[in-house]
Parts: sequence; C-alpha cells; structure tokens
Amino acid sequence: MLFVAITACNDGKKEAERMKMEAEKMEIEAKEQKDLEMKKLEEEKKAMEMKNSIAGKAMANEDLSTLVAALKAADLANMLSEPGDYTVFAPSNNAFEKLPKGTVDNLLNPDNKETLQNVLQYHVVSGKITSDELMAAIKGAKGKYTFKTVAGEELTAMMDGDQFVIKDSRGEKSQVVQGNVDASNGIVYIINDVLMAKK
Repeated sequence: MLFVAITACNDGKKEAERMKMEAEKMEIEAKEQKDLEMKKLEEEKKAMEMKNSIAGKAMANEDLSTLVAALKAADLANMLSEPGDYTVFAPSNNAFEKLPKGTVDNLLNPDNKETLQNVLQYHVVSGKITSDELMAAIKGAKGKYTFKTVAGEELTAMMDGDQFVIKDSRGEKSQVVQGNVDASNGIVYIINDVLMAKK
C-alpha cells in the first residue's frame, strides 16, 4: 500500500512538473509570438514612415530621380527619411540638367562626397515652412525673406507674381514649380534650378 502511495505521489509530482514545464513552454512561445508581431508592426510602421518621408516622396517622384541618386551618394537619404522637421527645396531632374556638362557626374564621384553633401544641405532648412508661412514671412520682411539652411548658408525667398522664387548667395534665382508637398518629416518644394552657395 505504502509503495502504491509513494508511486502515486511520485507520478503526481511528475505530472505537476510536466504541466509546469508545458505552461512555461507555452508562455515562452506566446512571448516569442508577441515579440515577433511587435517587430513586424515596427517594421511596417518604419516602412510607412519611410514611404511618407521626404526621401520616400522624392523616390516616388520620377522627376526627382537625379536628386535621389545624389542623396544616396552623399549618405543623406537616411537624414530625410527619419523623423524630424525639414523644408527641402528639391531640384528637379531638369534643374540638374541645366548644370554645366559633367557637373552631376563629378558631384556623384565618391571622392567629392563632402562637396555633394554641402550642395544638398544647402537645399535643406530646419523646420517645416508651409507656403502660407513662407508667403507671410516674405510679406513681413518687405518682400525678401532670408533664412539659413542646415549647411549654415543663407537663402532668400521672394515672390514673382504668385510664384515663389528662391535666391542663392551667388544671386542666382530658382523658381518653385511645385510647392507644399507634405511629408511625415517636413515639406518639399520642387525647384527648377540647383542652388549653390557663394564660394
């Protein structure tokens, strides 16, 4: 009888141990599943943010393919796809084509990465400036609103009729051909000339 009782007791212990291990295993699996789902959600959120970011909007616009290639070559695509607030004056493919022959190829050369970064950062301003705000700033500054780019150089915005015009520090002007392209991390204005800082 005692033997049967001990055996039954041992069996009970084994069963309890087995059930405990089973429960722990299920808990681990559930946690792994939850972690996996969270990771998937994070990745989807990141992909969505990337798609709606300045870099994402540029990649989706065929007219900005040269700019996208330049951003990648300069390692600046990440900056414009991560959360933040920027206003970007994005030169169209046509704007790059107006540059002297060989300029774009020269800029895309890995040896000129720093120069390319400076050129591109001259088109980026910290903070989100909508067209209404830009127009108000121009009016408030008596027709010429000057602001600093992330490169530390200045640009001047003005109006030509109902069109925005951006003047670089060389005095060259570029017209905004499409404005107020809203992105998750800022706003984009497509311009028809590449802006350059005075050397």
